[in-house]
Amino acid sequence: MNAAVPAQGVPDLAGPVPIGPCVLLKHGEVFLKGRNRHLFVERLHDNLRGALRGVPGSVWIKEMQNVTVLGGDAPQDELIARARRVMGFVAVQPALRVETSEEAIVAAAVGALDGAAPGTTFAVRARRRHKPFPLTSTQLERLVGARIQEAHGLPVDLTRPDIRVEVEIDRKESYVSGLRHFGQGGLPVGTSGRALVLLSGGYDSPVAAHRAMRRGLRCDFVHFTGAPYTNAASAFKAYALARELNRYQPPGKLHIVALGHAQKQLAVAGAGRFQVVGQRRLMVRAASVLARRLRAQAVVTGDALGQVASQTLSNMALVDEAATLPVLRPLIGWEKQEIIDEARRIGTAEISVLPDEDCCQLLAPRQVSLRTKLEDVAGFEKRLDADELIEEMLASAQVTRPGADEAAPAVTPAPGPVRTTG
Repeated sequence: MNAAVPAQGVPDLAGPVPIGPCVLLKHGEVFLKGRNRHLFVERLHDNLRGALRGVPGSVWIKEMQNVTVLGGDAPQDELIARARRVMGFVAVQPALRVETSEEAIVAAAVGALDGAAPGTTFAVRARRRHKPFPLTSTQLERLVGARIQEAHGLPVDLTRPDIRVEVEIDRKESYVSGLRHFGQGGLPVGTSGRALVLLSGGYDSPVAAHRAMRRGLRCDFVHFTGAPYTNAASAFKAYALARELNRYQPPGKLHIVALGHAQKQLAVAGAGRFQVVGQRRLMVRAASVLARRLRAQAVVTGDALGQVASQTLSNMALVDEAATLPVLRPLIGWEKQEIIDEARRIGTAEISVLPDEDCCQLLAPRQVSLRTKLEDVAGFEKRLDADELIEEMLASAQVTRPGADEAAPAVTPAPGPVRTTG
């Protein structure tokens, strides 16, 4: 058996794991993949190792079919917290490794309900990966359930139990768990390519970035400020948001781009009530240029259809016309409250609510066009040298990698642990 080593080089264990506490990580969509499933699992484990970097103690990883086992002498709460940040796991379950025997499994299952309140309902679910085990899954469930009732006097509820005791039977060791935390789900970050996120200081774009990561995109970020006509508050917020988002992926870069001079040139060129749409077009053009330099294949925005004037169907189509890469909008059909609720869950809401000076409000007209056409912007855009403007903006951009030197936090995002799957 391989010796455990510090988390910076987390080993995979080929043989049986030691008896004791561990964490079961249930795979999400990865199990649906066919012949290239191993590539998704490899990326999933690479991302897990990255999330475990800096964890106190030593850690090992073992792969089973559609399940990853995580253990070592590191604090179990810390392992759970970090694993819950990794895209691709739908459930994170503290468990106990025991010998594959009826006596050991029953004892662990009975112990999993120690301290349960009177009247707490439970159910037992067993999965027999090692078919020579003498009992079928159903027989084992009945045996374990009967012993739990004898020991604790708790009622069974097979439909909506308060506690679901899960048993995974392998050849030499088995796993018993009575607690389940929600994972992030989705696909491992990096399996779908790379994208550049237009990151503002509001609720929407950080949630859009998180959703893009859940679909396997590794994200870098670009934030446009109104500098030199606005203060640095929005840049500080963008840094804090990118740092929070980077806890869900191998840290991506943040590019801070000053848009103020370009916004003024748009106004002087006569943008008028098309100023906001003109700014958005300039942003996605600049983002497209930057994305190509970063070898990203798409640009991600936090647009939600009809939420503000620049996000009408006509205006979004006109913005897309200025882009040279696909523009992805993960929140296109979301309502504002849904976005705020998700921001609270992933940990960005407390940052987004902080005050700042939004560059989109700089020089914004009193009335914004809801149905802008290409001919409406063609005139004033001709009076600009957009390519030169973009080169100037990108040349002076500030580049950081928020959170790259920080360990993943021990705080798990909401929702909290649940003791049933319903």
